[in-house]
Amino acid sequence: MNDMRRLTIIISALLALAAVAAVTRAGDAPAAAGEPGNGITVQGSGTVSTVPDRAQLSFGVESRAATAKAALAANAVEMRKVIAAVKAAGATDVQTQSVSLQPQYSEAGAVRGYIAQNSVSATIRELAKAGAVIDAAVDAGANQVSGPGLSRGDQAELYRQALRAAVADARTRAQALAAAANLSLGRVTQILESGSAPPPVIFAAKAEDAGTPIEPGTQQIVASVQVTFAAS
Repeated sequence: MNDMRRLTIIISALLALAAVAAVTRAGDAPAAAGEPGNGITVQGSGTVSTVPDRAQLSFGVESRAATAKAALAANAVEMRKVIAAVKAAGATDVQTQSVSLQPQYSEAGAVRGYIAQNSVSATIRELAKAGAVIDAAVDAGANQVSGPGLSRGDQAELYRQALRAAVADARTRAQALAAAANLSLGRVTQILESGSAPPPVIFAAKAEDAGTPIEPGTQQIVASVQVTFAAS
């Protein structure tokens, strides 16, 4: 009986040693070419400079009256004038953004009137007309103006150009790293994309001169990528 117990213990110990040896061999195995352990990961960026040719603007009307009905009715009259004016001045894609009606309180907490607001967004596809559209809206009764969000009609194609430049930049960086580490650069194994857009310019008043000036300036359309290359 004792011999059988000793034999069982010896067999169990041998099996445990074999399992440890198998795990050790698996952990020590070298990564194959193209796997993360043998790759080079870099960031690449590409930029395309362009001049905006269109603008996105927002026009609103705020009206006050003693009753909610009167405030909303007055606001509707003024807003219809603004919508007609911006369309006549050349704006397109005119769309309601928001409509609101809320009470106005006195210091004692009593309702002393109501404020109605309505705003629309509009696109000006010829940037040279943007100033005239703004002036037309204000002349028609708009007392809230924001924008413009400047962009290009072919922005999608320009962004694709920036993406191609970003990938080329990533390859150049990876080649430099591979040469420094005495490695040969292989195929692309992974690409992750991210991008950025130019910030909008904000203004809120009609100019006192002949028209509201809009300067398009220059925008930078930027694309960035993270690329992993196999290396050996």
